[in-house]
Amino acid sequence: MADQEQTNFMAQENELDGYVKIDRYNPKKIESIASHYSEILKDLGEDPSREGLLKTPERVAKALQFLTHGYDIKPEEILKSAMFKEEYSQMVVVKDIEVYSMCEHHMLPFLGKAHVAYIPNGHIVGLSKIPRVVEAYARRLQVQERLTNEIRDCIHETLQPLGVAVVIECRHLCMSMRGIQKQNSVTTTSAFTGAFKDEKTRAEFLRLITASLD
Repeated sequence: MADQEQTNFMAQENELDGYVKIDRYNPKKIESIASHYSEILKDLGEDPSREGLLKTPERVAKALQFLTHGYDIKPEEILKSAMFKEEYSQMVVVKDIEVYSMCEHHMLPFLGKAHVAYIPNGHIVGLSKIPRVVEAYARRLQVQERLTNEIRDCIHETLQPLGVAVVIECRHLCMSMRGIQKQNSVTTTSAFTGAFKDEKTRAEFLRLITASLD
């Protein structure tokens, strides 16, 4: 995390379920990234001094800092902030968690949904913390395969549950906007630990994430 004197905190700080979410930009990094984007615009044949592009390098720099702010977050601390002793040993599923991330190969977005489950082993965690863990890892330069494993490992190592299951389904703009240009393709990845390696338990999880509440 940047030194405090180098960090310009945004005006609003929001208390969110036990920890503070702070939108922040590092002025030195903004200036550096923006200067590179001015040169990129020139290389693309554009004029960065024209009205519509005057503030574009700075906007892009701030957007990139926001889209990668997960590097400043410790996902395990999110879980630890809301762990509770509870004698519940059935499956807990949080499904349809929105995912917005950046492919590290082309720095283009991929987006979709994550489905996460765990079987408690003496401790449960506040339900909002599971999506926050997903968000913390997604807001980094990523590949979907690693993102899936990181979410699984964080929950497994922090909660020490009987098992963890993660399934992520995403559309990758690097496939739909360029390259093979297949707009309707969806990539699905999965990762399991403990009890979810059992076929029956895994099948129950997959049934629950595809079930409708209607």
